[in-house]
Amino acid sequence: MRDEITRDETTRVEAKGRVGSICRSLRRAIVERAIRPGDRLPEDALGERFGVSRTIARQALGQLAGEGLVELRRNRIAVVATPSWEEARDTFDVRISLERLVVGRLAGRLTQAQQGELHAHIAREEAAQGGSEAASIRLATEFHLLLAEMTRSPVLERYVAELGYRCALVLSLYSRPHSAECGVAEHRALVAALIAGDAERAVSLMDHHLDAVAERARIVAAPPRERDLGRLLAPYVETVGG
Repeated sequence: MRDEITRDETTRVEAKGRVGSICRSLRRAIVERAIRPGDRLPEDALGERFGVSRTIARQALGQLAGEGLVELRRNRIAVVATPSWEEARDTFDVRISLERLVVGRLAGRLTQAQQGELHAHIAREEAAQGGSEAASIRLATEFHLLLAEMTRSPVLERYVAELGYRCALVLSLYSRPHSAECGVAEHRALVAALIAGDAERAVSLMDHHLDAVAERARIVAAPPRERDLGRLLAPYVETVGG
């Protein structure tokens, strides 16, 4: 009996790991705009690409639906979510309020190691300028996730991540072209305020930064596309043991 329980637990842990791997891959694919609002996510295609059963693929899609990144439609059809303009603005407004808490908690409390980690991340953002826009978008999103992680608050980490990915989804639908240089400069100024312990300035800078990101969004009509999901997701597939 104990061996059966151990096997069942191992199976559950392995399944959870596979679900997590698919979710991470799809989130990154959304951030980098490899898959976009309205793209279909068939269970069988995901299962084949990630080497998992349709059941595991379905669980991953359900988790992403709970995060607002996927829409589950009738007959088990799943697509990348297409937020309305009103939902998009609300998402940014909630994110601004949440990230005020993050910078307020971090101001004057960053360790030397954390300061070094933030400076190193900004250096990667600078190095990515002039290259792939997808890489710049991903690094910009990860900067905010890194700040939330440094609060050591599971609640802030979870919700900043969810809203960060939702905002990336919004921008993939509505954004207009922009230079990554502005965002990097804003990140640098924000870190300087946090190190100086100036919470009021840090909050003001975060508000301005996220408002500027939101203002880069506009409603545009997406052209029709024929897209091979398996090919698009190939760079995002993680290797999962078991």
